[in-house]
Amino acid sequence: MLGRCILLGVALAIAAPAVAQQNDPPNGLFLIARPDLEDPNFRQTVVLVTQARDYSTVGVIINRPLELKLERLLRDDSLGSRYRDAVFFGGPVMPQVIVALFRSESAPQAPAFHVLKGLYLSLHPQNLRRLLEGSGTRYRLYTGFAGWAPRQLQSEMQRNGWYVLPADLETIFRKNMDGVWQELVQRAEKRPVAWQRLPAAAHK
Repeated sequence: MLGRCILLGVALAIAAPAVAQQNDPPNGLFLIARPDLEDPNFRQTVVLVTQARDYSTVGVIINRPLELKLERLLRDDSLGSRYRDAVFFGGPVMPQVIVALFRSESAPQAPAFHVLKGLYLSLHPQNLRRLLEGSGTRYRLYTGFAGWAPRQLQSEMQRNGWYVLPADLETIFRKNMDGVWQELVQRAEKRPVAWQRLPAAAHK
């Protein structure tokens, strides 16, 4: 994965208000760690990724639920107790930050990445608060995220670190993530998606 300085650069780019991408077309995909990928941050993981405007790649690990409850992570916010579901480990970048992945028929007002049709990824506290205050919206929360600088992921793909598959909502919001990595590995080995199928920005 990236060195700390590159990770910091990606994190700062993502956190900046200028990256409000809610009007961009969706371009989400699954990265599935190959069985021989030994990086402990990503071993046996499924990562939902999308592209940032600076051509870096960002996303969250979808299959690492944590024992922690949100109210323990947001100790000064009474809204944390309203979220009863598991919080997931999203990745090694900014692990103290809560990342929201949520359904929405319209683009959110605060900065967010458009991942799939009607699906957004955001680090912005305003989006998180609206989700916790509302009801009926389908969403999932993560601590931290995964990030690759431009060309970094392409290099990892060339070293055969990842399989690539189209992302789907059913898998993303699956209640029990046990076995999802194994299932997607088997699916990818039967019908691999070439690196060229990734958004064009990934190659720049």
